[in-house]
Amino acid sequence: MSRDPSEAAGWGAGTRCVWAGEASLGPDGATVPPVYHGVTYGYDDMAEWKAVALGERPGHIYSRNTNPTVELFERKVQELEGAEAATAFATGMAAISDTLSALLAPGDRVVSITDTYGGANRIFTEFLPRLGVEVTLVPTHDAEALAAEIDRGCSLVYLETPTNPTLKVVDIARMAESARAVGATVVVDSTFATPINQRPLELGADLVLHSATKFMGGHSDAMGGVVAGSEALVGTIFRYREINGASLDPMSAFLLTRGLKTLELRVERQNANALEVARFLSRHPAVEAVYYPGLESHPGHEIARRQMRGFGGVLSFALAVGDVGDVEAVETVETVGTLDTLETGESGEAADAEDLVARFLGGLGLAHRAASLGSVATLVGPPSTTSHVELTREARARAGIPEALIRYSVGIENPSDLVADLERALGQIGVHA
Repeated sequence: MSRDPSEAAGWGAGTRCVWAGEASLGPDGATVPPVYHGVTYGYDDMAEWKAVALGERPGHIYSRNTNPTVELFERKVQELEGAEAATAFATGMAAISDTLSALLAPGDRVVSITDTYGGANRIFTEFLPRLGVEVTLVPTHDAEALAAEIDRGCSLVYLETPTNPTLKVVDIARMAESARAVGATVVVDSTFATPINQRPLELGADLVLHSATKFMGGHSDAMGGVVAGSEALVGTIFRYREINGASLDPMSAFLLTRGLKTLELRVERQNANALEVARFLSRHPAVEAVYYPGLESHPGHEIARRQMRGFGGVLSFALAVGDVGDVEAVETVETVGTLDTLETGESGEAADAEDLVARFLGGLGLAHRAASLGSVATLVGPPSTTSHVELTREARARAGIPEALIRYSVGIENPSDLVADLERALGQIGVHA
């Protein structure tokens, strides 16, 4: 049995999740592709060995560079994103850092948003400026300011949408158009959306990357990252990655590939669950604000409707605690030199927020109080211990992240059970619906 790989272009997303990259049966007729743990691959013919080593014909030499199990995962992501190529990494942060390192040089300028994941934010505020790369961060909600900064000229535009953890939405097509006009490369972190809900390359982005640890794997049992795009750009990143050494190991690649096979099913359930949970929370008196692009009240709802097929399985909400949840994002463009290390004593309001969050989290029964997201089981936690633990409280406030914010990654449980669990936990902190 064999299939023409070109057929995948006409398949639906669910079919591509299952069949993409699997052009034939495995050894001995296996219907599940094996895990290739071998580090090195032998050749009896020197001419063939040299041709593979030089990239003149397909094959594998050393698993730090390429590996059959990893290659299958990459092909699936390539097909799901509609890309020419994809390359995988040991972690999502490796995908981000290697992509930026491969594409940037001293004197280049990056334009990004203030709401990127905490690890990416630290690259922008500390590591890249140290290497002579100018970074300008723009308030995520200010599309006019973001487009204007791109129009000034830059080498790379880095976007994340929806953002972690406040679920802001960036207009990919609009920013990609501005970037094209100045010859900039557009990179989009689409981890929250997955290829099921959003395909940034179709909207004009040059590269799309994911922490595959999250929704792609879906079971919190394998770490990985991946970037997809044109052969030229992915090739540049691959050459950096194979020397830098942040390779995806075969067992993780196997688990991530297995996770991809149910990606559409899981994401569709999580989309529906998250919307139901968000609507419940938006009506609850103990909740000050809900951040989810599927709600009509969300500022980015119309953009999300245009560029997303579903609104995702992650939402966040701020518990009602006086003025603590009422933090405005920084309103000015910031050109970054070094990481802001301002430290001050914790205010009484922040202490109140921390206590409220702890009491609420302690009341949940159907959620793991843990970092990460995108799993089949609901995961919950505050940004101060998850997405933005690297930032000071003041830096989180400037990014518009309240200390009473809860990030809630919805699993595939029955939605009525999740709502009942949230109702009990909110009731325990003293306010009932």
